[in-house]
Amino acid sequence: MFLSTQDFATVVRSTPLSSIDLIVENAQGEYLLGKRTNRPAQGFWFVPGGRVQKDETLADAFARLTQAELGLSLPITAGQFDGVWQHFYADNFSGEDFSTHYIVLAFRLRVEESALALSDEQHNEYRWWTPSALLAADNVHDNSRAYFQDARRAGVPGL
Repeated sequence: MFLSTQDFATVVRSTPLSSIDLIVENAQGEYLLGKRTNRPAQGFWFVPGGRVQKDETLADAFARLTQAELGLSLPITAGQFDGVWQHFYADNFSGEDFSTHYIVLAFRLRVEESALALSDEQHNEYRWWTPSALLAADNVHDNSRAYFQDARRAGVPGL
């Protein structure tokens, strides 16, 4: 089910969104980031991922998002759950004056670089980063940088 732009704006203005982020590592211990073309976080380097859709199981969302973002439809068991995160943005997809709030389920996974078919729908460029390089870069979004710092976790016990 797809919402009209107006209905989706009402949702973003009124509630948090649920999403899955993919912390993708290659054999060299580098992590995949894409340069975002859309709001929020437009122009920043960010991990792949996307929203969970209404009535979609997390397993189905994971398979859909890995296919859409990486060109590989992977089962949720291919990822290692990395916890619940909160992402807050001052802007939103529409450019109107309201914020965006995500509750994010992050998953780490290792992939063979040659198997990837990266999408240009949300990112116009991709790069593999070492953890130290992405932590030091000011154009890597804080929400992606946080996956490499323990202090920013949502604080959900047992996760």
